[in-house]
Amino acid sequence: MSMLTPPGMGGQYRITGDKYPRMRRPRRRGRLALAVIASIAALGLVGWGTLQLIDVFTGGGKRAAAAGVRSACATKASASPGTGAALPKPGQITVNVFNATPRGGLAKQTADELKKRGFKIGEVGNATKEFDKKVKGTGVLLGPASSLHTSLPVLATQLGTAERRTDAARKDRTIDLVLGTGFKALTKKAAADKALAKLTAPGPTPAVSKKSC
Repeated sequence: MSMLTPPGMGGQYRITGDKYPRMRRPRRRGRLALAVIASIAALGLVGWGTLQLIDVFTGGGKRAAAAGVRSACATKASASPGTGAALPKPGQITVNVFNATPRGGLAKQTADELKKRGFKIGEVGNATKEFDKKVKGTGVLLGPASSLHTSLPVLATQLGTAERRTDAARKDRTIDLVLGTGFKALTKKAAADKALAKLTAPGPTPAVSKKSC
């Protein structure tokens, strides 16, 4: 037995001569797996960055910007009130006709003509002290705030020179037509019908400019 052989060990563990048993370190498989995953992730990031650069230089950024402009313009267009989209028909509008002039019978005569043109007629008579002998123009169209872009424009086609006013405190949806001293007659029916058709017709689709909407 060699002096290098530990006591109690023999056989294949017996050390003789100049040969010694080799003790290998355990393989670090965990570190190897982490290194492989990190390499794959790095390659993926490099590839993604390359694709982004290619997209920028080939116009992808411009396409995205153009899409954003088109979306903004579409939103702006949809927010704008469409011509004729929410306008009521004459038969849906009730008109009160009041005479603020010294001429008798003018309110009834005008109300009868408006009725022939399809409007509903409410009250007919003399104007209140607020307007009596105080309207120097052809007339005043007075309605609630909600009528500014709905009923008032429709009725205005029958008397285009009338002044338009709104009353925020007004609760009903009727429109007052107060005839002034400058009133002679309603707009001729042919011209009024043409104005009404133009008002209620859908407008053309606006072209989108390259620089702005």
